[in-house]
Amino acid sequence: MKTLVIIAHPNLEESNINRILASRLETKTDVTIHKLYEVYPDGNIDVEYEQALLLKYDRIVFQFPFYWYSSPSLLKEWQDKVLTYGWAYGSEGNALHGKEFMIATSTGGPETAYQAGGFNHFSMSELLKPFHATANLTGMRFLPIFTVQGVFRLTEEEISEQADAYVQHVVAAY
Repeated sequence: MKTLVIIAHPNLEESNINRILASRLETKTDVTIHKLYEVYPDGNIDVEYEQALLLKYDRIVFQFPFYWYSSPSLLKEWQDKVLTYGWAYGSEGNALHGKEFMIATSTGGPETAYQAGGFNHFSMSELLKPFHATANLTGMRFLPIFTVQGVFRLTEEEISEQADAYVQHVVAAY
């Protein structure tokens, strides 16, 4: 299974967790890492290139830190530009049909903050529903979400364990 991991982190080199998650995946032969903020520092997305890239892969992963209950802005811009009517969705938009789609995200807040009655009042599953809806609209199969929470409190050992779990999650058969 060929997997494309689209990383949307505006400061990946300074990241507490996303940098390590990405570096662990780079060792896998069937996984390609695509760093949006590195490729498009000016925000000018090459739509044709991105669409051609998506066609080469069976599984697409969006990896990002959870900002303001969503993704960083460049990933949203990427979705707006790349997932076009007639290509990704609509009566003739079937380019992504049958592909698998996964979200991998991280939060500064602990897991207890993301649940009914918690600080944020909603679970991560609820807050990530727009991505699930995107998968549905584009004909992709939405896979289980991978979330690392409370990243600012994790020890180096816990970060390493999470990175190992992430690799297994991304390459697993579903």
